[in-house]
Amino acid sequence: MRVPKSPTLRPFSKRIGSAILALLLLAGCTGEPGRSNAPAGSAADSGHASNNQAQANSAQPASQAVDTQPSSVYYEVFVRSFYDSNGDGIGDFKGLTQKLDYLNDGNPDTNDDLGVEGIWLMPIQPSPSYHGYDVKDYRSINPDYGTMEDFQKFLDEAHKRGIKVIMDLVVNHTAKSNPWFVESAKNKDSKYRNWYIWAEDQKRGTGGTSAAGSGSPWHALLGSHYLGIFWDGMPDLNFDNQEVRDEMKDIGRFWLKQGVDGFRLDAAKHIYEDLMSDKGKKTTEKNVAWWQEFRSGLNEVNKDAYLVGEIWDPSATLIAPYLDKALDSGFNFSEAETIVQSVKSEKDGNLGFTLERIYKLYGEKSGGHFVDATFLTNHDQNRVMSQLDGDLNHAKMGASLLLTLPGNPFIYYGEEIGMLGVKPDEHIREPMQWQPGGAQGQTTWEMATNNPGKPGSTVKEQIADPKSLLSHYRNMIRLRNSIPALKEGAIREYTTGLPGITAFVRYTEKQSVLVVHNLTGSSQTVPLSSESNQDGSFSKILKSTDASAALSGDKLTIPAYTTVILE
Repeated sequence: MRVPKSPTLRPFSKRIGSAILALLLLAGCTGEPGRSNAPAGSAADSGHASNNQAQANSAQPASQAVDTQPSSVYYEVFVRSFYDSNGDGIGDFKGLTQKLDYLNDGNPDTNDDLGVEGIWLMPIQPSPSYHGYDVKDYRSINPDYGTMEDFQKFLDEAHKRGIKVIMDLVVNHTAKSNPWFVESAKNKDSKYRNWYIWAEDQKRGTGGTSAAGSGSPWHALLGSHYLGIFWDGMPDLNFDNQEVRDEMKDIGRFWLKQGVDGFRLDAAKHIYEDLMSDKGKKTTEKNVAWWQEFRSGLNEVNKDAYLVGEIWDPSATLIAPYLDKALDSGFNFSEAETIVQSVKSEKDGNLGFTLERIYKLYGEKSGGHFVDATFLTNHDQNRVMSQLDGDLNHAKMGASLLLTLPGNPFIYYGEEIGMLGVKPDEHIREPMQWQPGGAQGQTTWEMATNNPGKPGSTVKEQIADPKSLLSHYRNMIRLRNSIPALKEGAIREYTTGLPGITAFVRYTEKQSVLVVHNLTGSSQTVPLSSESNQDGSFSKILKSTDASAALSGDKLTIPAYTTVILE
């Protein structure tokens, strides 16, 4: 779905900037901690062990509760662009199934797969559009992608490899060609009339600006005006109608029964946030109440279903309420921007300082049951490699930051090979680049305008190159999975006083590690002892992306564009 540009936060290279950011994020957020129905350590690894903020040392006392975030690495797939099994130029489920071993072959002893543990599928239901964010039939598979049997085979094969599968679920609106809306528009006596929001029926004016920032939300049809905050091809459903809410809960249960492990919930804050004038606490409360009802409905089939919401907002105080008995995660858009800008500018964004404070709020609001959803870019944003002007070192550092922070990291397909992409939207969703010159399996539905076949830009070329971006992603995912504190630990700030160094502590009850990233193109000497750091000493290098990193006493020498993990 084409999402309007949201407010953003500038990255902060100085500690005072991060302090201001944390205060802005947390201001006005007090009250009793919430509780969640989502169990810790669920099948989706979305559990959160405790809402107590720990004060960890290098050896964490086993009796002290730690606010951990058990995590899985997810991979966002646009099926249309991924792999074509039948030569029609369009990716499909048979093709995606053929490429599962690229993502994870299910064998932990091999190292030539990416190693992801989850897949997020962009919309897979029938739709009049190429992207699918306007659904025509909620209980079917887009025929371009195959059949329900093809989908079931894909699910089975993914699960055999230990890969969870979540799918996009678009409930805020339908396609204009959805039979519900067709009936609603032409027959005012139909039960479907009140499934949508008609200004004349509700005696509402047709003024105002869409909360999605896309101009007027009202569209004329057959003598009436219906609400569609994104555009006229996406009429909004009326969630004040209990029949609509019941239908959407039943649709969610339907897909869980097919075997999916959860949902990425599109436009999660716009269920009731229709107009710019709607923005506020009461509207947020109505949105949260709906998602709590949705969660409760899904619990009848799978209490461990993972729910991650697209709540496109930089404010943690706005996202936090959705974590109370509703969603497990909200995508962290402000963190994504900070990562990208930090590696591009080669300046510390003080992620540890900010996240430590945000997670305390999230833990309180969720009763300790949340996991962050981290990423660099997604299908609505210019690709990260384009934002980084094609700089390989900066792209590697972005991956290193993403994969050493808490939460479920989401990798946009092709990000691991440095695919380029600048809007319009079709150009950031171009065909996955498998091998030079294209061949069997390459999708052709869209020309590779941004990815014209530059040498070294395909999977085949990078998979055997130890210095490639793909190899770096594979290595960082394995590094993450091999260190418990990285895979599920909490986070605490760690100050070095060096503007080109990002450092933070990740810890569980049994392990504490110091993560140090040199964002710059020159070697740095990092002092590890400081009165401002509450952790004990870190005395050995556990892992490093460059073997020449060295620790001498309390001085770490870290090469350019390198990540070091100390214990």
